[in-house]
Amino acid sequence: MNAHERMRAALTGQPVDRTPVWFMRQAGRYLPEYMEVRSRVSFLELCGDSDLACEVTCQPIDRFGLDAAIVFSDILTIPEAMGCPVEFHPGKGPLLPQPIRSAADIAALSMPDVADVLPIVPETLRKFAAARPDVPILGFAGAPFTLLCYMVEGSGSKNWLSVKQLLFTAPQAAQRLLDMLADMVGDYLKLQLDSGALAVQMFDTWAGILSPEDYRRWALPAAARAMSRVQGGPKLYFTRDSSPFLDVLAETGADAIGLDWRVDIGRARAVLGDMPVQGNMDPVALYAPPAEIRRRVRRILDAAGPVGHVFNLGHGVLPTTPIEGVEAMVAEVKAGPSTPVP
Repeated sequence: MNAHERMRAALTGQPVDRTPVWFMRQAGRYLPEYMEVRSRVSFLELCGDSDLACEVTCQPIDRFGLDAAIVFSDILTIPEAMGCPVEFHPGKGPLLPQPIRSAADIAALSMPDVADVLPIVPETLRKFAAARPDVPILGFAGAPFTLLCYMVEGSGSKNWLSVKQLLFTAPQAAQRLLDMLADMVGDYLKLQLDSGALAVQMFDTWAGILSPEDYRRWALPAAARAMSRVQGGPKLYFTRDSSPFLDVLAETGADAIGLDWRVDIGRARAVLGDMPVQGNMDPVALYAPPAEIRRRVRRILDAAGPVGHVFNLGHGVLPTTPIEGVEAMVAEVKAGPSTPVP
């Protein structure tokens, strides 16, 4: 099978010659070639230049021979396009200096056409397809609830106090913002499929801060609303800390579910049935000796089974990750289902 056939088959529950592998944040600071590009431009400048974004998207493909790329961008492009400014400062997470805290703030946001205001990722997708037609590429977007978290809190948080206050004290305003975000996210994902992405992934990074009741009330229907607007290829949904929600994740409308490392992948498969899954090695395991990395890879492959599984990390690769650890992981996946681990 070629990489396009392998990825599409795995994401649709069809037999594959071997499990495909890619990983989240595979283009980034652990690669010296990426750091060379970043020495010349800021993160925002990199995200805003389709030629440079295509270059760094290609870097892990060229180094590791992965089965798929994921377009280089950031999930906070949508809030900025809606009128909520985003800043990035070296060594810190994103900052949104004008947080959305009221119905009036929400009413002041805009709902532009994503094709008009977010052209860089579609351009990058088309340029990657021209440069590397042998490799499929995935598009992505932040999920509505996770984008709400950043827009309301104004930054990352340990307890997301402002977010939960909005949900619990102004539910109509929160619902309005989630509906707006869902429509923008859905249209953006569809635009990426129309621009050449084989599949798209929705990152709901912060949905795990919610109780099961609140997840069903807020994050789940918002994700489902966004997914309902997306046609043209497989759709993946990922959230950290998803164990409490496994039994309802299919209701997101996704075709496959990304799992973080806290979830036993065998249990997830039992709960999700035939639904394809992606994951779920602990990113810190890549710091282990090669033999231990190979053992952990093999355990995940055995638990997930040969059909309907895309191997991935359970979250993004860390900036100081040893390249040798990534090489050991990829080699073991590509060795196929019958290679013994010493």
